[in-house]
Amino acid sequence: MKENTLSSEYLVISRGQWDRDLPPERIQSAIDDFYAWHDRLVAEGRMKTGQRLAREGKIVSRDKVMDGPFSEAKEFIGGYWFILASSLEEAAEIASQNPCMACGLAYEVRPIETVRASAFTVTCETPEGAQTS
Repeated sequence: MKENTLSSEYLVISRGQWDRDLPPERIQSAIDDFYAWHDRLVAEGRMKTGQRLAREGKIVSRDKVMDGPFSEAKEFIGGYWFILASSLEEAAEIASQNPCMACGLAYEVRPIETVRASAFTVTCETPEGAQTS
C-alpha cells in the first residue's frame, strides 16, 4: 500500500435509488464494479472504507423522535465512505468515477471540518444571515 501524502479527508454520501427500469443483472454488475473500484482506491490509500446504511432509522429532534425510512426526503441516503484528496475538486473527480452513477445513484462530497464547532464562527449549522462575533 502506498503511503498517504494527501492532506484532506472528504465524506462521500451515497444518495438516491437504483433506476427502476434497469434489470437486476445490470445493477449487480455496477455493484461488482463499485467494489473493485473501491477496493483498488483503498489499497492505493486514496479512499477509506465506509458502510451501507440500513433502510430503517430515526430522526431525533428537540420536539420528537420520528421513525424512518423518511418518505419526505427527496433522496434516500444509502451509505457513506471517505476519499483522501488534496482538494474538494479532486475528491469530486474521484467520486464521479463511481460505477453506480450509471444506475441512478448520486454522491455528495463534503470536506471534513477538523476544528471544533463554535457559535462564533460561521459553519454549515449557522442560519443564513445570522450574526456571529
